Amino acid sequence: MIGRRSPVVALLAFSAALSGCKGGDEVAPPPEATQTGGPAASASGVVESEYGTPVKDRVATLGFLNKRNNITQDVVLKTGESRRIGNAIVKLATCEKTAPWEDPPETGAFVQLYVEERATTQEKLAWHKVFSGWLFRNSPSLNVVQHPVYDVWVKDCAMKFPGEEDSPASAASSSNAAKPVGTAKPAPSPSPSASKAPAPAAEEAPPADNPA
Repeated sequence: MIGRRSPVVALLAFSAALSGCKGGDEVAPPPEATQTGGPAASASGVVESEYGTPVKDRVATLGFLNKRNNITQDVVLKTGESRRIGNAIVKLATCEKTAPWEDPPETGAFVQLYVEERATTQEKLAWHKVFSGWLFRNSPSLNVVQHPVYDVWVKDCAMKFPGEEDSPASAASSSNAAKPVGTAKPAPSPSPSASKAPAPAAEEAPPADNPA
C-alpha cells in the first residue's frame, strides 16, 4: 500500500512545488501594455482626419493564434484597449482602412504584442514586447509577427466614411425603385372618318375642234 501511494504523493509534491515556483516568478505586466493610449497611440503615426469615424471610436477585429495548442480566436478591441490571453497581451493603438473611393482597398491596424517568457532557462519570467507596428489585411507580407508561439493578424476595422452608405449608385437605384415607372400609352389610331379620300383624277380636256 505504501509503495502504491508513493508515486502519487511525489507527484502532488512536485505539482505543489511547481505551482509555488510559478507564483513566485509571476511578474505584473508593464504599465504601457495595459494602460489606455500610451506610447502605442503616439507611435502609430495616425493623423486625425476630418473624414471617417474618429480614431477613438474605431474597433478592430484581430486574429490570435496559439501555436502550442493550435487554437485561434478573434480579439475585438477599441482604440487604446488591450487584452491578456494567457501569458500574452495584445494591444491596439488604432486601425485604419482606405475610403471607398480609394484604390486599392486596404485595412490595417497598429498592434503591440507583449509576451511573458524566459530569455534563457536560467532567467526568470519577464514581459517582453515582441512586436510593435502596423499589420495589413490584404498585404500581410509587409509586416508580420515573428514569434515561435503566438501570431496576430488583422481581420477588420469597423469605421465608416461620409456617403459610404448612400453612394450615388445606390441612391439612384433606390430612387428608381421608389418611383413606379408609368406605362406608356399607345398612340390613338386614326378613325376611318378622319382618313382622307384619295384626290380625284384630273379630267382630260376635250379635244380641240379642227378649224374648217
